[in-house]
Amino acid sequence: MKFSGNNVLVTGASRGIGSQIAKVLAGFGLKVWINYRSSASEADKVKEEIQKEGGVASVIGFDVTDESAFVDAIKTIIDSDGELSYLVNNAGITNDKLAMRMSVDDFRGVIDANLTSTFIGCREAIKVMSKKRFGSVVNVASVVGEAGNIGQANYVASKGGVIAMTKTFALEGAARNIRFNSVTPGFIDTDMTKDLPERVKEELLKSAKKAYLLGVMSVDDYLKYEDDLYMQKAKLANLIAVKNSLLAQKAVIYGKNLKKVFK
Repeated sequence: MKFSGNNVLVTGASRGIGSQIAKVLAGFGLKVWINYRSSASEADKVKEEIQKEGGVASVIGFDVTDESAFVDAIKTIIDSDGELSYLVNNAGITNDKLAMRMSVDDFRGVIDANLTSTFIGCREAIKVMSKKRFGSVVNVASVVGEAGNIGQANYVASKGGVIAMTKTFALEGAARNIRFNSVTPGFIDTDMTKDLPERVKEELLKSAKKAYLLGVMSVDDYLKYEDDLYMQKAKLANLIAVKNSLLAQKAVIYGKNLKKVFK
């Protein structure tokens, strides 16, 4: 299986879901740009693993919340490859506590990292992809963005915002033949979730069971489809990312479901 485009930028790709997305997409022949903020050595390891399997990858460090740094990074990719075919906005953080104990800074920090950064990525992607009238963007949201979760007012707001915002970008991108979709994984065992209190993990699993499943698709499913007019319908931004179950799947399992979207 071969993708129509040539390269992809995956933010937050040095570990967790992002690293698995990067590895799987590299396995399908895409040059992968591995973004990291502070984990340079881990990003290098992901690059080495990709190269060991015959793939092509480059490491690009920048803070996704820094608008000028994000813009410069995409310019670096364009200068190197002549295009940016695909973007996966995956980078994100958590800072969990009950809402009554959450400061505005606690709230704003997660919004900036998860939602504002995704806006910057989408905005810049639609600019550069419009020149070739080709491209696809996948925003990694979360099932709690649809169902809510105790102790995660900031995270839920950020991921719910990603889902809603993706619908608007999908509508604006349709006329330019650029696809925007979001995927909403459930609880996945990664570095970001391993230190969560058991109470929070239990609530996440309950939320996953209650979530409305509008479909079962993965990141690569969204990047593959060429029927752009159909795929741009806003409702598709809510389709669920993880196959068969939203319960406690390992990131590597999630990664193996990523082969179709960009094609």
